[in-house]
Amino acid sequence: MMRTSIAAVGLLLTATLGFLLAACSPPRPDHPVIGAKNFTEQVVLGELLAQEIEAKSNLKVERRFYLAGTYICQQALVSNRIDAYVEYTGTALTAVLRQPVDRDPQSVLATVRRLYAERYNITVAEPLGFENTFAMVIRGDDARRLHLATLSQAEPYTSQWRLGVGYEFEQRPDGLAGLSAAYGLKFRAQPRTMDLGLLYRALGAHQVDMIAANSTDGPIQALGLTALEDDRHYFPPYQAVPLVRSETLQRWPQIAVALNALAGKVTAADMRAMNEAVDGEHRDPAQVVREFRQQKGL
Repeated sequence: MMRTSIAAVGLLLTATLGFLLAACSPPRPDHPVIGAKNFTEQVVLGELLAQEIEAKSNLKVERRFYLAGTYICQQALVSNRIDAYVEYTGTALTAVLRQPVDRDPQSVLATVRRLYAERYNITVAEPLGFENTFAMVIRGDDARRLHLATLSQAEPYTSQWRLGVGYEFEQRPDGLAGLSAAYGLKFRAQPRTMDLGLLYRALGAHQVDMIAANSTDGPIQALGLTALEDDRHYFPPYQAVPLVRSETLQRWPQIAVALNALAGKVTAADMRAMNEAVDGEHRDPAQVVREFRQQKGL
């Protein structure tokens, strides 16, 4: 009897806790919610998805941008706090799905599609058309003075350099540890970790000598910097792909129409130009995206 009573109490407590958690959860809005990580390109891509969905439907889209990094966006997606955001296939493969590094773009895309569907009931839409890989960036003056174009050529100098990285890069399986092992990189001190938006400022101020940036960052060209070639092909492919909850697509099929319209429409040059318009020219991301959509006839 005692065991029965305890079991009954346990069931009651579990039911009560479930009710309280449900009561405390925010109500699900009756419109799609688009998320983005906390750097310029992600905000631009989130705005691109939102505007295209609004243009292809009668839906009002809520924007929830600057959601920290990959892990926060992933949790927001699987917990139904957002309906979609743009991810990069190499990041999805290694950082989210914890799969071995694969350097074949189509194989990576197929694996990511299958595992997101199986594990999370999330649909991986067609790639937007560009890849944004990690880029190890140095000052242009240093590259010219030392005649550096590749990471292999830079290795003898890194023991004299200070490295700047974002918060994710230091911990990711496709990040700093593996890169250092692949190229034998040893730096003057422990990496300086900072927000992605501060990396270029630190490089320009000579607070660091190399940064782990992104290949589509506008400042690389605008500031005359050099992105060193990954000549040993360490990094996996990082195609930009919208991730969307499959339940969301069932609820609002118009979203699939919008995502299909964006497939293959964004080149790396397009992305660099939009990033620079926001970062370098301090323009409104929404206006930059509106102009891009007009140029592409979207």
